[in-house]
Amino acid sequence: MIYGKLPVVFLSTIATEKKDSTNSQIATYILEHIDQMQDVSIRELAQDCHVAMSSISRFCKEIGLKDFAELKELLADPDFYFEEQSQSSSMQKRIDDYGQKVCESIQMVQSTLNQQQLIHLCQDLYHYQKVGIFGLLKAQTAAMNLQTDLLMLGKQVDSYVSYFQQMEHILSADENDLIIVFSYTGSYFDYENLRALQKKLEAPKIWMITSAQQEYPYFVDEVLTFQSLQDQGSHPYQLQFIASLIAQEYFRRYKS
Repeated sequence: MIYGKLPVVFLSTIATEKKDSTNSQIATYILEHIDQMQDVSIRELAQDCHVAMSSISRFCKEIGLKDFAELKELLADPDFYFEEQSQSSSMQKRIDDYGQKVCESIQMVQSTLNQQQLIHLCQDLYHYQKVGIFGLLKAQTAAMNLQTDLLMLGKQVDSYVSYFQQMEHILSADENDLIIVFSYTGSYFDYENLRALQKKLEAPKIWMITSAQQEYPYFVDEVLTFQSLQDQGSHPYQLQFIASLIAQEYFRRYKS
């Protein structure tokens, strides 16, 4: 995983909730005081956020956690980290180093993207009427870019920033649904305990757009793969590039 579950669920909550909503206030407070959260009790957190304990319990469920115990487990190891892309003392050299890495990552997609699978994905996009396109954090920006491009091409698809809404959509999908997941490391489904829900994941057709992995979840029907640097800095550019390639190929085949 590039990012842990805590930033995934919290940042998606802040991005989708109204600023003055209870859930947004709780999430914001926790992130602003993350270093003080390791031993916090549900009562203490409720008092600090000026809400009832029931609001904390409801918050946990509405952002996709099982209960406060799972929140405590995540807070015990927040797993926040940031990768420095260049250690040069020269700003111009740091810019050049990062730019070179981004260019290298794009070139890797150019030379390794599975073209037959790209065609196959466009065919499914054209034929399915119900389509959901999802990703987490930076991967979701690629999903939203593809959603925008497809709308310009007359194809309406669903996409949500909220992790909870994404999982709700996927788990309620049936055989008439196409699900496309952008996941740089292939770990999209690892954030949720899906053992008891895997039968539901067999219903829709699921595509995963991901860097080449040793294996994929058995309920993923198709993959569109590419080689990658497996780093934090370049991965959003690879996914954005692929999202644009999908839209370009869709246009050429069905709209030009």
